Amino acid sequence: MPNQGVEATIVLVTPVWCDARRLARFAPDLAAALAASQLPVKWLIADDGSGAEERQRLEKIRQEIAEVYSKVEVSGESHHRGKGATVRTAWTSQPQAEWLAFVDADGSVSARETVRLLREALRRRRSIIGVRVSSEETKVREGLWRAIRHRAFLGATRWLVGLETRDSQCGAKVIRGEEFRDVQGRLHEEGFAFDVELMVELHAAGHSWVELPVAWDEKDESRLRVGDSWKMLAALMEMRKRLLSES
Repeated sequence: MPNQGVEATIVLVTPVWCDARRLARFAPDLAAALAASQLPVKWLIADDGSGAEERQRLEKIRQEIAEVYSKVEVSGESHHRGKGATVRTAWTSQPQAEWLAFVDADGSVSARETVRLLREALRRRRSIIGVRVSSEETKVREGLWRAIRHRAFLGATRWLVGLETRDSQCGAKVIRGEEFRDVQGRLHEEGFAFDVELMVELHAAGHSWVELPVAWDEKDESRLRVGDSWKMLAALMEMRKRLLSES
């Protein structure tokens, strides 16, 4: 029985942008893990305007993994907007979901770890934020340049928008549906800074979460580029302006 009889509806989103090759490696593992878990999960592969050919590749992946896990769909945007917009749109399209989650397509957070986060959210009845923290149970493999950017951005979030967290950008989160719907009208960020804005607005609305260490393995084909780091910093500045104007 799913999670010892706990009834819930979970929508898990994997945002993709020209990501069929990476997803083809990760999807079979995640499909198998979801099937074995018996959790009530609807899995949405949400395309961020990748184009017709890429959507065909995603549909082929869906057909292949549907033999293992049938509750999977391909949805998405007609134009490229950004990870944040893609996740937000997919979550908003599921107004009855009790839980809303996302996991990146590259598999840095493994299928096993993804299911563990979902189980912990159900068990604790709390939103769960995956964080990259090494321990005996959770090994983190992160290159030097990425680690530097990670820590620099984390410091910027604390300084500019007052967000206290061990990691805002891990790539795996499980949020209570009612809490997301409480703040969704205040969310504007369309790119990688979506995670920060989500957490800032949840905190401002009086909601809390549990930060759970996860094993994280950096993949060679990361979508995050140096230019994205500057865009994320600019997004933090815009966020700060909004917060100051509302205070």
